[in-house]
Amino acid sequence: MNLIASPILRGKNILLLVSGGIAVFRVAELARLLIKQGAKVRCVMTKSAEAFVTPLTFETLTGEAVHTELFDLIQDSHGIGHIALARWADAIVVAPATANVIARYAHGIADDLCTTLLLANDAPVLLAPAMNGVMWQSSAVVRNLEILRGQGVSMVGPEVGDLACGEHGAGRLSEPATIAVALELVVSAKPLQGQRWVVNTGATKESWDATRVLSNRASGLLGMWLARLAAALGATVDLIHACEISLPLPATVRTHAVESAEDMLQVSVKVAAAADIFVAAAAVSDYAFEQPVSGKLKRGALSNMRVGLRENCDIVATVASMVLRPKFVVAFAAESEKHLEHGLGKLKSKGVDALVANDVSNMASADAAAWWLCGEVIESLPRMSKADLALVLVQLMMQAMAKENHHCQ
Repeated sequence: MNLIASPILRGKNILLLVSGGIAVFRVAELARLLIKQGAKVRCVMTKSAEAFVTPLTFETLTGEAVHTELFDLIQDSHGIGHIALARWADAIVVAPATANVIARYAHGIADDLCTTLLLANDAPVLLAPAMNGVMWQSSAVVRNLEILRGQGVSMVGPEVGDLACGEHGAGRLSEPATIAVALELVVSAKPLQGQRWVVNTGATKESWDATRVLSNRASGLLGMWLARLAAALGATVDLIHACEISLPLPATVRTHAVESAEDMLQVSVKVAAAADIFVAAAAVSDYAFEQPVSGKLKRGALSNMRVGLRENCDIVATVASMVLRPKFVVAFAAESEKHLEHGLGKLKSKGVDALVANDVSNMASADAAAWWLCGEVIESLPRMSKADLALVLVQLMMQAMAKENHHCQ
């Protein structure tokens, strides 16, 4: 999975409450990942957690003192009482969230620093449960989780897999990257709440025979980031992808795997109907083979073969001309020269509302530069990570849609 830093978590104050369970070892990896994402992390450990990992582990990873005792905070040299520590947090993550902590939290029991912080806190809380599979399915745990969900507490996992007790089933702590993505949903504002976004991405593939295809170098990374960040900001997102999903995505993103341009066209037309926005970030093959071959062509048969190509349908132009057209349609155009000239031409010819022009050298890279073209607006976007570029583009799309809606009123 691609672990490029997410701009959503950058600068956020995350309070990580670590309770006792063998999964504590994987929570150390989570702390390290959150730091890499640019978050500020402080840890609180229960007595049970200390039986598995020493506080020094988390102190080393975060560069912050680890708190373990409720009353020790009164004398803390940083002047951080439990109320101040709770107010510092933009979000609280409980990992692993054991059955014991879940029960005490659900019933308002504050008998240690961890549960006291949960009750004295007004920031969003994310639970990452981990426990034995039978315990996870017990009526008491199910009932306690229902109480917490009713209070607006968010949860991620657990996953199905091999458990430390030797059994197999639900109860395994979610992957650190999965928890980090769920945290993005928890910590971010929701300006896109109620909107439907459709994003296509990746390089389509046109079959020649059973093994050979016509395609391009696009990775689909920018489109995946667009979908992930739109979801984090509250949108309902459909991602139509002609590539492997190489980026952790929120469970709220609906994915549609396709291969050819025709496959992507059919799904795009169906899913984009009446959407708020359609973002055509995919690198679609302009041509397909006129006569694909069944089976595999032998090397000798290729030497004198002539191949006919037919032009594929323009997906974004088709979506832009639909009767139940999305309210806002964004095209992408990768060019090797005259980027603005070609981009402005396509902005008009395709009938779209905005276009992102970029260079073909951006394909398969982790960063990119681009131009945003919308009406009379031309904005040059300097080279940055594709995660940051995606956030800038989502913000520009939001501004353009708000402006358009204002003009319609």
